Amino acid sequence: MRHERGSIEWLPAAQRQGVPWKNGGGITREVLADPAAAGLERFDWRISTAEVRAAGPFSAFPGIERILCVLQGKLSLAVAARAPIVLNADSAPYAFAGDDPAHGAPVDGPVIDLNVMARRGCFGAQVRRMRAGVEARISTPAAVLFALGALKVAAGGRTWALERWDALRFAGTRDFRLESPQEATAYLIEISPGTTPGS
Repeated sequence: MRHERGSIEWLPAAQRQGVPWKNGGGITREVLADPAAAGLERFDWRISTAEVRAAGPFSAFPGIERILCVLQGKLSLAVAARAPIVLNADSAPYAFAGDDPAHGAPVDGPVIDLNVMARRGCFGAQVRRMRAGVEARISTPAAVLFALGALKVAAGGRTWALERWDALRFAGTRDFRLESPQEATAYLIEISPGTTPGS
């Protein structure tokens, strides 16, 4: 996917198509991938949401670094030999290798999560939470702002009104500001060439 440098693209949640998992345990909705329509085997980086309805193993993604953020509900996650942890909407983004076996189990009902994946050795991803009233400057070649609630974003000489789980895709350097309401938050996902993922 190639965008004109400095461009902004609106990615409304309402237009995402749900793809049921083969095991019936959930549904995935792609937010954005590069290259576009690359599929699960050939993407350089990919951002998606998932509805986890039942406990089960995560799909393996060899050579991929992953960052997971819970948007709604509670998820018990066990990765490799590490002790299980419980993640919720207040938890920090959780990074792990797509090569490692992982098992997720919803706690007290279905879970919605945000998944960021980048191909190791080619791209790195960083995910950070931002609050309304904050100004920021994007300096990576690609970035996505993922709204956690209704908010307004001032960027590119206009104001964008986002609903919950809408996103904006930024290509190249860009200044932006999260505006009212003050309680609104968003995840900023920055993608850059490199080898080190982070959160």
